[in-house]
Amino acid sequence: MAKIRILPDALASQVAAGEVVERPAALVRELVENSLDAGAHHIEVHAQRGGIAMIRIVDDGSGMDREDAMLCLERHATSKIRTKEDLGAIHTFGFRGEALPSIASVSRFRLATREKSALVGTEIEVNGGKLVAVRDHGGAPGTVIEARSLFFNVPARRKFLRTENTEFAHVEQQLRLHAIANPQTAFTLTHNGELVLHLPATRDMLERIRGMVGDELASRLLKVEETTVQGVTVSGYIGGPGMSRSNRQMQTTYLNGRPIESASISYGLREGYHTALMKGQYPVTFLFIQMDPHAFDVNVHPAKKEVRFHDGHSVRDAISRSVSHTLENAAKLPTGHAPARAIPAAASTQAVPSSRQEQFAMPVPASSAPLRNIAPAPAATSAPRTQPFAPAVSHRAADVLARIATERSTPAIEPQAPEAAAPPEAQEEEVEAPQEPQAPAKAAPSEPPEYRIIGVLQKLYVLMEGKEGLVLMDQHAAHERVNFEKFRRAIESGGVPCQRLLLPVTLQTTPRDADLLKQNMASLNRLGIEIEPFGPNIFKVETLPAFLKTDDPAAWLDQVIEELSSLSTKSSSLRLSEDAIATIACRASVKSNDVLSIPEMQALLKDLFACEMPYCCPHGRPTLVQISTSELERKFGRRAPG
Repeated sequence: MAKIRILPDALASQVAAGEVVERPAALVRELVENSLDAGAHHIEVHAQRGGIAMIRIVDDGSGMDREDAMLCLERHATSKIRTKEDLGAIHTFGFRGEALPSIASVSRFRLATREKSALVGTEIEVNGGKLVAVRDHGGAPGTVIEARSLFFNVPARRKFLRTENTEFAHVEQQLRLHAIANPQTAFTLTHNGELVLHLPATRDMLERIRGMVGDELASRLLKVEETTVQGVTVSGYIGGPGMSRSNRQMQTTYLNGRPIESASISYGLREGYHTALMKGQYPVTFLFIQMDPHAFDVNVHPAKKEVRFHDGHSVRDAISRSVSHTLENAAKLPTGHAPARAIPAAASTQAVPSSRQEQFAMPVPASSAPLRNIAPAPAATSAPRTQPFAPAVSHRAADVLARIATERSTPAIEPQAPEAAAPPEAQEEEVEAPQEPQAPAKAAPSEPPEYRIIGVLQKLYVLMEGKEGLVLMDQHAAHERVNFEKFRRAIESGGVPCQRLLLPVTLQTTPRDADLLKQNMASLNRLGIEIEPFGPNIFKVETLPAFLKTDDPAAWLDQVIEELSSLSTKSSSLRLSEDAIATIACRASVKSNDVLSIPEMQALLKDLFACEMPYCCPHGRPTLVQISTSELERKFGRRAPG
């Protein structure tokens, strides 16, 4: 007797529904996409009990005649594609022909539709995949789809649904994703009869974003000017330096208007933000990518969130260039407070670390002259002063690499008495280094704003008064940025002096470490470490940095490999090299308890604003945080909130 049988249509539809309809938010995704494909100018979404009890989508799109209304409930029936060639160039949101029959098979389903030119429309009722009734419909042009009692006939699936609030949060997030990409369409969302979202149509993308995430967050976004690289066009808005989240809830990217997720896009964003993003944090992005539909495949998963690119490297490169160029030309200081409103799914996250932002209460001196006794210099001795930002010579790999930075380039801050301060011309020559010509125009280093230093908090945060309010500078983060850029320029200009070993050192490595060394061989050579392959997973080292003093070069080189292996293996070679430089810059910078004099603070501020990206350290933490006068007035009750 045969063991293999063909499943009944109703059961097959329920099995297929498990891939397409996993929760109420999936209904919203599929039905809103159908409404957009139908050319709707206004879409209403009504939900009850998180969407579990009822989801109703009302649109004013093109509608359907009776024949199409009946066919749309058949599996794999669609108007979007005709031939296999069409599958390679999808121009619409929907194309699989699975959504409506899947939804109808696991709910009490009603469809009412009418074309604009028709006198009467069609209404169809389906109960758990079984056709109940077909009748005339006299409603407004467009389509109404209602799904009640989701998974009423599939209890195994229904028990995996979450609470009403959780399910509705996903519904709202799904609608927001589509609303951002379609500002020309008006959206309305209600839950249990209460209005949650009302987004009128607009031509301004930023206005649509502001309507959903609030003016506070929207005002901090940077515009990505439309740029095309290798056939990939990138535009949109991104968060500036110091503006990130602990998850990807606000990292939204769109491909030809479709919200998607892709490893190539994530890598491109990481490369573009580079040193402007903290490790473990994710950027706030509203990024739009336009490509030829033949250059990617969206037919990967029924949810259509994942895509495959024929050339993922060009996509990553285009995103990286656009984002990095936008950040390099940014001129906004990070603010000292989190946005008042945000997308609910990400409401618990913060824009920037708050533990170091709101500790600014410090008595302000009556005198307007800079304070000279806040950070007293050590007592004068015959020995030269030890610079707090220069690490002592050490056998540790990271510390020796840090020593390279201080040996190769002049320290960013020259400790000296106020009367012996170098003239502005000399300081300007020290800060500015020759730069190689770049394809995109970069913002020229600007003079530091008129900030008056009024104190130091916890031997770390320099408090300054500016035209816009209170500005706090993290002296360690600021010096990290200055050292990072100076050390990077030093390496790019020719590397560091080296000494040849009497006997070359051979290193036996694992295959993974061998691959890592090959990727970073050029960077190590510029660091004074001349290394080359000497066999399978074996390397020969001919030279080391000139000033290195160690009795065991092999052990020190093992530490270098360990430092490199701790970096991300999925970053580009440039990223790996600069991550190592960032580690060096961190070790070579002033620390939280190092006391700086007023001239040193002023020199540090000047050097900071001569950097390409002055508003964050190489690890993505903000160097400067601004608390506006209006914000201070609200905190002290001198101004009404809002």
